[in-house]
Amino acid sequence: MKSYITVEDILQRKHFENIDVIAGSEGLNRIVKWVHVVEVTNIRNLLNGNELILSTGIVWKGDREQFISLIEQLIEIEAAGLCLEMVTYTSLIPQEIIDIANRFHFPLIIFQKEVPFVEITQDIHSLLINRQYQMTADLEKYSQVLNKKLLTIEHYSEILKFIQKYLHVQVILEFSNKEIQFIPEVIELKRRALLEMVENKEGIGSFSTIRTPIHLMGDHFAELMITSNERSLSEYDQLILDRTATALAQFFLRELYVEEKRRVEETEWLKRWLKGDESEESIYDYLAYHMPAVKSKGALVCICKLEALDYYSKIDLTYFKLYFRTIFEQQGFSFFSIEERNTLVCIMINERSSATWKKRMKEGIRRLKKSQAQIKLKQMIGVGKYEVELTRIHKSYETALETIRIQERRPDHSEQHFYDDLHIFRFIHLLHRHSDLRETVLEYLEPVITYDQKNNGKLMETLKAYLACNGSKQETAKQLFIVRQTLYHRLERLEKLLGNDFMDQEKRVAIEMMILSNEFLSALKQEKNANREAY
Repeated sequence: MKSYITVEDILQRKHFENIDVIAGSEGLNRIVKWVHVVEVTNIRNLLNGNELILSTGIVWKGDREQFISLIEQLIEIEAAGLCLEMVTYTSLIPQEIIDIANRFHFPLIIFQKEVPFVEITQDIHSLLINRQYQMTADLEKYSQVLNKKLLTIEHYSEILKFIQKYLHVQVILEFSNKEIQFIPEVIELKRRALLEMVENKEGIGSFSTIRTPIHLMGDHFAELMITSNERSLSEYDQLILDRTATALAQFFLRELYVEEKRRVEETEWLKRWLKGDESEESIYDYLAYHMPAVKSKGALVCICKLEALDYYSKIDLTYFKLYFRTIFEQQGFSFFSIEERNTLVCIMINERSSATWKKRMKEGIRRLKKSQAQIKLKQMIGVGKYEVELTRIHKSYETALETIRIQERRPDHSEQHFYDDLHIFRFIHLLHRHSDLRETVLEYLEPVITYDQKNNGKLMETLKAYLACNGSKQETAKQLFIVRQTLYHRLERLEKLLGNDFMDQEKRVAIEMMILSNEFLSALKQEKNANREAY
């Protein structure tokens, strides 16, 4: 039994043997929700839509304008059709009425013989009521079968196929990330046409569509739609759609729960590995299960600290991970990753020669930086020590973290990505952790710092450039864009503040280290101020 009754269905009932459809035959698939006998001309506010109208035409007898007005009102309120008894009061239908009905696919049906309207209404109302009871039973049966399917199905497409087979409609599922699933599948040209009609021509003409959102934990996850070019979709279709959307939400929630549970378990294991708590046997068992084709020749940890992530940049993070995987797999690395706030921790498994790992990592980072415009996320990348033994990956993790910390406190931030290349900054960071680095810096540089603060001078800048140029006055003046006389004056001032021996080897090395330490402390101070303002 169909879930709806159309005008064409009713024309097969008793008392409709002697009829003619003189107009609007293309609208015989209109849904009928009730039957009314109408013998008034002003009915705009008396009907709700989808009623089949029975009339003798007594109220507009001989008045063409009133007849046209009635037809237009019926079309406006979306009545199902008009059945006229052409016996006593009406004998001729004006061509203008027929043209209007044809234009709007509004069925105009003529009884050639006198019929009992009371019996017709009783028959059709009984049919509609019985159909309503049957629809309720069918809806409950549909829900029960669907709930049973939820226990066994492995993919959401099985639910979409079930509703499609049940209602014989086109099913469309659009996810919030714009991924779209069609059941049955259609060619690309028809896909675009369907989506355009759904967006711009909903419920117009012969095309009918209804839609319902799917929410998970308060967020919009997807939208389920059904469309038909063959019939108007009914309230029963809407109820079936709602039940199906609920079932899909349950399926997606279950899948997300299972995936989240798996991800949490995997993350917890990887965290134990990074802490050094996993045995060699456990590590190789894990690799054999997740990466059976990978033959490890060593490993390292690469940490990518990204700009603060919001809801919308989660998609950008997905693209970043895709780029990251593609780039470094081409360089001979496979990896496991953990997301911690705005940080991506990657355990990189080297599959090629250990002698070339750093060269290949540098090339991967270069390409990653180059693709930043596509990724849309700024990164700070720190690479820890390379470890041949996988049980020592915690050492690489610790040094990768150290690299990120040092980068954050350097003026150029992310110019050096490898712990092995940080050299003196490793000692500066160690000294800062275990002593009063500011006191040591002031011991060497306080006179210069104080002079610059009081006189808005540039002695510190000059000192740094002079040391970088290995004491070459010509190169220093060129780098600072000043004349030699100005440089000589500044160097004389530096000698008075630091002593005539500030260019002696041992003192020079100490001063250079203190300059870098001062920059390190300045960056640290800026970081603390920024954090304080954020809170």
